[in-house]
Amino acid sequence: MLNVDCLNVEIPTAAGLLHPVRDVSFTVDRGEFLCIVGESGCGKSLTSLALMGLLPARAKRQAQTLTLDDENLLGADKKRMSRIRGNRMAMIFQDPMTSLNPVYTIGSQLMEVYRRHKGGTRGGGKSTGGRPAGQGRNSHARAPP
Repeated sequence: MLNVDCLNVEIPTAAGLLHPVRDVSFTVDRGEFLCIVGESGCGKSLTSLALMGLLPARAKRQAQTLTLDDENLLGADKKRMSRIRGNRMAMIFQDPMTSLNPVYTIGSQLMEVYRRHKGGTRGGGKSTGGRPAGQGRNSHARAPP
């Protein structure tokens, strides 16, 4: 479960302190997903970047609570957050050029994430048809009830 309570992001600018994210709170239970929607510039990306620990260096993240399965993410160092991202928590970026590189196949990019978090070699994914182990050929996605 992801628990976010009073998340704030502050960014220093020449004109003063910018507060693009103020007092955001929500809970996402296991098996659920969260879509953040809103007008351009309302803080959707900065909220997600703050959760993932990917804010620009000058930005400051604060929250009363920011936990993933009772693990305090506010105190997690860069190495720990790197192990969590893509393995236990993920974000789909708005800009497709930062999400997928058109020079590489989608399969090779997905396998890169899988190998990073689950181990294995470059050739390791070939036995599953380029899919992470446990992903069947005929799996069908359904919208949650």
